[in-house]
Amino acid sequence: MPTRDVLTKADLAERRRSALGTADPLGVAADLAEAAEQGRLEDPDDAGDALTLAAEIAEIRARPEAALRYAERALAAYPSGDDPRAGFARALRARALFRAGGRDDEAMAELTALRPLLLVQPDAPAYLSAALDAAGRSSTAETWLSEAVDTLLGDRATAAGTSGQAITATDPVADLGPPDAPGVLFFLLQQRHRVRRNLNLPHDRQDDLADRLESQLVRRAGERRDAGSDLLFWPRAEFDRLLAEHATLSEVYGPDWDAHRGRLETELVRLRGAGQAGLGVFRATVDGLNAFAGRRDGDPSDAAVRAGYAAEVQARPSARIPWPPERNDACWCGSGLKYKKDCLPRSR
Repeated sequence: MPTRDVLTKADLAERRRSALGTADPLGVAADLAEAAEQGRLEDPDDAGDALTLAAEIAEIRARPEAALRYAERALAAYPSGDDPRAGFARALRARALFRAGGRDDEAMAELTALRPLLLVQPDAPAYLSAALDAAGRSSTAETWLSEAVDTLLGDRATAAGTSGQAITATDPVADLGPPDAPGVLFFLLQQRHRVRRNLNLPHDRQDDLADRLESQLVRRAGERRDAGSDLLFWPRAEFDRLLAEHATLSEVYGPDWDAHRGRLETELVRLRGAGQAGLGVFRATVDGLNAFAGRRDGDPSDAAVRAGYAAEVQARPSARIPWPPERNDACWCGSGLKYKKDCLPRSR
C-alpha cells in the first residue's frame, strides 16, 4: 500500500481500518511517517495523528524501536505534549519502552504523567490500562482506575450533597451522559470492570455500578433506535467471521459483504435526506460483540444486546468512519477503491 501521493484525512482513516490486514503493515507505517516528514499530508495538522498510527502499527507488530521512534516524532508534531491528541502517542511510547527492555522506570514515569487524564478524557482509561496490561502491570491499572472512579464519584456526590458510597446507576450523579456520548465515568467503570475480571478479583460495588450503567446504556439505545439501523460496519474479515459464528445475523447485516455495505449506504442516504448531518458508520468487531454479550449473559443475536453494543461502539471516537467521502477519495468501506467506483452506486 505504500504511495507517494498526498494523503487526505480519508486516506488516513482507510489506513487505520486496513493497515494490519495488508501484506506489509510495517511498510504502511513507514509510508505514513514518510508522508508526515515530506509534507505529503493534505492537512499538515494531521502529522501527529499519522505518526501515532505508524507507532501503533509498529508496536502491535512487536517493533519497539520503530514504535518508539514514530511515537517521539508524533509528540514533536503535536503543538504540545498536553495536546488532547497526544495522550495516546505518549501511552504508545511507554508501551514501546516496556517492550524494549531496561526502560521500565522511564515508561512508568510517562504513564504516571498521563494518569490525571483518567478524570477528563474518555479514551484515557482504555489506552492507559492497555499499556499497563501489556507490561504485566494490570494490578497497577486496577488501582489507578479504582482511585479515579472514587474521585469522580466523590466529586459528584459532594456536588449533589450525597454520599459517594450510596451512589447507584439510577442516581443523577452516576448518570452516564447522552446515549451517543457516555461520559468519562462510564469508560472508567467499564475498563476497571474488564481489568478486575482478568485479574479474577471478586465482584464489588463499583463492578455492580458498571453493570447497571451498561444496562442503562442498552435501554437508552433501544429507546433511540431500532437495532436494524445501528450503522455498525463490519470490515470484510469481521463480516465473514460474524456470519460464520452467528449465521442468523445475516438477516440483520446482509447475506454477504456487498449487501451489508449496500444496506449501510442506503440507510445513510436516507438519513441525509431526512436532514441529519455529521453522519458516519461505526467499525465493529466480532470479539467486541461477543464480549459485550458475555458481560450481559446474553446472545449476540438478541436485538437488545446488539443495540447496547452499538451504543458502546458509537461512543468511541476512534470507531467512527465519517460519511460521505469525496467521490474521488478512498471508499469508507476500506476496499481501496474510490468511493464513486464502490459504495456510492450501492444505494441506487
